[in-house]
Amino acid sequence: MALPVETQFRYWGIALAVLTAVLWFLGDQLLPFVIGGAIAYFIDPIADRLERMGLSRVAATAVITIVGILLFVAVFLLFVPTLVSQTVDLIQTAPQIFRDAQDFLNQRYPHMLEEGSTLRKALSTFGDSLKDGATAVAGVVFGSAMSVVNLVTLFLIVPVVAVYLLLDWDRMIARIDDLLPRDHAPTIRQLASEIDATLSAFVRGMGTVCLILGIYYSAALMLVGLNFGLVVGFIAGMVTFIPYLGALIGGALAIGLALFQFWGDWTQVALVAGVFMAGQVVEGNFLTPRLVGNSVGLHPVWLLLALSVFGALFGFVGLLIAVPVTAALGVLARFGVRQYLHSKLYKGHVGQDAE
Repeated sequence: MALPVETQFRYWGIALAVLTAVLWFLGDQLLPFVIGGAIAYFIDPIADRLERMGLSRVAATAVITIVGILLFVAVFLLFVPTLVSQTVDLIQTAPQIFRDAQDFLNQRYPHMLEEGSTLRKALSTFGDSLKDGATAVAGVVFGSAMSVVNLVTLFLIVPVVAVYLLLDWDRMIARIDDLLPRDHAPTIRQLASEIDATLSAFVRGMGTVCLILGIYYSAALMLVGLNFGLVVGFIAGMVTFIPYLGALIGGALAIGLALFQFWGDWTQVALVAGVFMAGQVVEGNFLTPRLVGNSVGLHPVWLLLALSVFGALFGFVGLLIAVPVTAALGVLARFGVRQYLHSKLYKGHVGQDAE
């Protein structure tokens, strides 16, 4: 006999509380496993396709691992040193750029920066904060994140976890399926299928879109001669998964830098703006419709809320799991709405009389 609903709810509530506590206390330690799991999930379809082509799971995993190592080495040697160098230069140059902007406004629009004005006080405060915090930010980013421990974690543990999970992915899924409560197994499988479809469309699709746009923005901005073009393109590509935000942040940063670098040469400024306009046209009309589709069901507002809440609760791990957890919650919410619309709570006596 199945357990009463109240008892099941209590058990599942305890399981959810334990999971939340584990994420809360072990967030930093779980980081390599979360990243490794995400990588394995992302490339599992490639392994499945290689299996359909005749390779065993071990051979498919070996092929993917070798290709991944070669790509990683190539990207690390060609991309990472330049990215780090430009980021450090941008952080160090930011206070000077701000001072130049303040001088420009003071010369062109002196009435806006009169002594004692609100705008002048705000700019002065922001400039002091920027100057004092630039070195601290650089130290935090390139001191802690690039420490020996984190390098070992990211470059050794994450690949090992990803390879082992990829190798045993199908067996793990089958084992989890065997452990599902028999009364609810069909419903859980249906919901899991919907969650997988949502994550496949968003995580894999938007991941590919972010990669394509990041490469395009970086290459195009460097070709038009913009300083720090690689950093700007990298930032714009990373936040493209939030609609409009990637182009807004990247475009504002790039055009702002272009105005100071190419002031008076409006053709160069227009080229920088054109890079982002072209990227948005391609992304909105070709990349996102083809790679992501319209069935994801994640509104930009919910994405921002999820990133804020999970980031505040669980730190960097929270930022990584925010999108997949929100996608799963969206599927569960839609399922709950469907159940509610067919329940007596919604239909009441009117629905019973109509039947």
